[in-house]
Amino acid sequence: MTIVQTTATGPSRGTAALAALQKVAASFAVILTTLLGLLVITFVVGRMVPADPVIAVIGDQADHETYERVYKQMGLDQPVYVQFATYLGNVAHLDFGQSHVTKNPVASDLARVFPATLELATLATIIGASLGIPLGIISAVRKGTWVDHVARIVGLLGHSTPIFWLGTIVILVFYAKFGLIPGSGRLDVYNEGLVEGPTNSILVDAMLAGEWEVFRDALLHVAAPALILGYAAMAYLSRMSRSFMLEQLRQEYVLTAKAKGLGQRAIIWRHAFRNIRVQLLTIVALAYCGLLDGTVLIETVFAWPGLGQYLTSALFFADMNAVLGSVLLIGIISIAINLLSDLTYRFLDPRTR
Repeated sequence: MTIVQTTATGPSRGTAALAALQKVAASFAVILTTLLGLLVITFVVGRMVPADPVIAVIGDQADHETYERVYKQMGLDQPVYVQFATYLGNVAHLDFGQSHVTKNPVASDLARVFPATLELATLATIIGASLGIPLGIISAVRKGTWVDHVARIVGLLGHSTPIFWLGTIVILVFYAKFGLIPGSGRLDVYNEGLVEGPTNSILVDAMLAGEWEVFRDALLHVAAPALILGYAAMAYLSRMSRSFMLEQLRQEYVLTAKAKGLGQRAIIWRHAFRNIRVQLLTIVALAYCGLLDGTVLIETVFAWPGLGQYLTSALFFADMNAVLGSVLLIGIISIAINLLSDLTYRFLDPRTR
């Protein structure tokens, strides 16, 4: 009698590949559903806005005949669902329509204004994370001391102070009173148009072109709004970092490490900090997304020609093509940042693989 011994094996490569494809398909379906829902809500709310897009195009002095002709040309005589279906069909062909305000394709407008917002939000996030995370960790380690109290007060002020008020005060004091910072915009007038590059980010294009005077001017202009937004981000990140670190310092492995004579620096940075990296990555990603779509007020105060100011102008004039294009871009960027965070989780924490 021959005994055949069988061993349990893991899933075959074909099964693993099929499971991976199913996950990718599910993620893709979720992304499309999210973007579609975002567009539906924005489209419906946009049609409820009392502003008349036809008047925004032709002015309030046009005759009734002109009004009716433009009204039909814009497709506003069609039912809302037909208008939305037409827009979706155009988007599928990467056609986001034309802005009624700038008379340019929305895609070209977004390519022009979004790098300014990306530049501002990226610098603000770097400032906020570089200051907020260490401040929160130090505050947790020094819990109950004057260092902790000062850090919590700084965070509370940054979280509760309106950024438009803070931006106005900075302009009045440091620009109007002392002249320590440049005026509004991204560059001084004499430097505008000197650098043109593929990214539309003045800092990057100036570096690539070797125009260091333009780079310095752009850096001085972005410093004040980036510091204000970075302060707000720092307040949020410091509070969350403090909370995460306090939770880890209460764990048993910390007590065990102390009992074994391990130094405080090693316990904090080699063990406790490693266990909060994924959580910190999550809140930094959330802060970055919030800055990308929440710079409207600071861009208005500093006359920063970014996506926030473009979207505000589009809403004021009921320019729905520009509004929908901006919302869609913000949604895509936010989803991309979240996906990148998920991939980074797998690298930082093997348990999530």
